[in-house]
Amino acid sequence: MGSAFSFPLADNGHRVNLVGTHLDTEIIQSLKTNGYHPGLKVKLPERVKALEWTQLPEALEGTDLIVLGVSSVGIPWAAEQLGQVLKESVPVLALTKGLADSNNNLEILPKTFRQLLPAHLQAIKLLAIMGPCIAAELAVRRHTSVVLSGDDESLFESTAALLKTSYYHVWTSPDFVGTETCAAFKNFYALLVGMAKGILERDGEAENNANTHNLSSSLFAQALFEIEHIVRYMGGDVNSVYGLPGAGDLYVTCQSGRNGRMGSWLGKGLKFSEAKSRHMPNDTVEGAELAKALAPVLRHLMTERKLQREKLPLLELALGVVCEDALAEIPWHKFFV
Repeated sequence: MGSAFSFPLADNGHRVNLVGTHLDTEIIQSLKTNGYHPGLKVKLPERVKALEWTQLPEALEGTDLIVLGVSSVGIPWAAEQLGQVLKESVPVLALTKGLADSNNNLEILPKTFRQLLPAHLQAIKLLAIMGPCIAAELAVRRHTSVVLSGDDESLFESTAALLKTSYYHVWTSPDFVGTETCAAFKNFYALLVGMAKGILERDGEAENNANTHNLSSSLFAQALFEIEHIVRYMGGDVNSVYGLPGAGDLYVTCQSGRNGRMGSWLGKGLKFSEAKSRHMPNDTVEGAELAKALAPVLRHLMTERKLQREKLPLLELALGVVCEDALAEIPWHKFFV
């Protein structure tokens, strides 16, 4: 996504330094050789310069905006590397989605990133992009709609102006907590909506070739119901749940991606460990990673009744499937309580 994000920036005439992590050597070498991105299967714009992570100080010279696109599990590493070279005056825009456990409570990942920085950087400005965006589509300039949020509204319009193009449409929202919570949990719930495809394959084609849209739409609606409950607890705006950060992002994530593929294997009747080892051994399934990371705090919050267990049957199902290797059985009778 970080590579795809360079397209609207470059198309607006900006110089972009694309810095790979220590896991991206093959991609960076390809970009340096011929500009071709093997993951996106396109050439990046000429204004994009690919650099190794060891060249980070060079990359940040004269920078007006830093875009953070590591996976959620890479946030501590990114904070360590950037903490050595960041300037407090340069804002950081996060593409990374997620939540973290902070003293038995939930915290949005950009704020976790800030807390991991050295003391002199604790006042750094944070922004984030949320909404339905598949990297491969953005990299071929398909129409894409997103929401920009952050902890300083004075930066919204100037930052959005850096990004807006004829195909990349940017709205702004002051609901930093709500939009980030939606963005994190969409991966989590896409696992469960993705089960519908696997159930269809498990049960076989119907005699009239009917699909499972009835099933997937029920799971989708329950997922939004649960995300709303969590956003309310976090103090976010529930309008975000039914806009681009929530419904929009959940929809696009259910259409493709690793979370949906894992969900399909679960729907076929496989346990999570079996599906992961046999079919997705080298894939980071963000929804599953979130479940593992947040299982203790989510269960604590339900025990303390800060989150109401009876309103979160899919959340409980996901925790059981991912963390305890339980089989995925849809708890229909617990929906929409």
